[in-house]
Amino acid sequence: MDQIAPLDARRCYTAHHPVHAAYYFAPEHDDWYGLLGLDRGPMAYLAGRSAPLGRPGPSLVSAVFYNFSPELIARCLPRAWDAAAPERVLETRLRIVDACLTRLLGAEAVSSAAMAEAADLAMRAVEGCTGAGRPMFAANADLPVPDRPHLRLWHAATLLREHRGDGHVGLLVQAELDGLEALVTHSATGAHWKPSFLQPQRGWSPRDWAAAQQRLRSRGLLDETGELTAQGQELRRTLETETDRLDLAPYRRLGAEGTRRLTELAGAFSRTVLARDGMPLAQIGKR
Repeated sequence: MDQIAPLDARRCYTAHHPVHAAYYFAPEHDDWYGLLGLDRGPMAYLAGRSAPLGRPGPSLVSAVFYNFSPELIARCLPRAWDAAAPERVLETRLRIVDACLTRLLGAEAVSSAAMAEAADLAMRAVEGCTGAGRPMFAANADLPVPDRPHLRLWHAATLLREHRGDGHVGLLVQAELDGLEALVTHSATGAHWKPSFLQPQRGWSPRDWAAAQQRLRSRGLLDETGELTAQGQELRRTLETETDRLDLAPYRRLGAEGTRRLTELAGAFSRTVLARDGMPLAQIGKR
């Protein structure tokens, strides 16, 4: 089997991730979930992402999502399931993805040979994943695989995203970072979302954020200005390196040539998604 460098695996993940993530920012997301009776914003997000788990309660979702405020989740669940059963949410989720990707990529692209090839490669990568200790991956892996290529690619990208995320959560627990502390250090790297986006989106108040910063200062991970110390920077580097290591299996299954080809194909689709504001980075505070 080909040797896959962690950097190549991360590059491939980065290439296909926007195809998955555009769904969350699509106008259809809140609009169509709203037709089911779900509130716009956090409730729609939480219901759409947790529906593969069945009818989960707030404690389970808090555990597997990790960096969302438990109070926010408790306000949304199980109230969301009273409005719309998980089965209806999952049906609507695929309709949202269909509309979103068709709008962003165009009808010709979603039915193209390149899309079909990318979907096949991504599904082959999924064969290298394991559900052991990875609840969000395992829940999505139990869902039917869509027939249409762009939906199949989205399904595979979702599985790969949750597989990576589950491994990352395990590392955060090992590092003794609670969900909010993980979010604060993630933001403080300067390569990710600003607090002005993350706080309301994840349900944390400025006071919660400040308290987490103080806890991190007491561990020597954050300085007085809110920036990572050398120790904090090293911890974040280690977390990302170890996340890459734990996420190698699907790309090993794909092999070096398959990984390169998926990076090329998915990267082209993702560039189109980003060029058409499928993930409005400037509006949500990436610095």
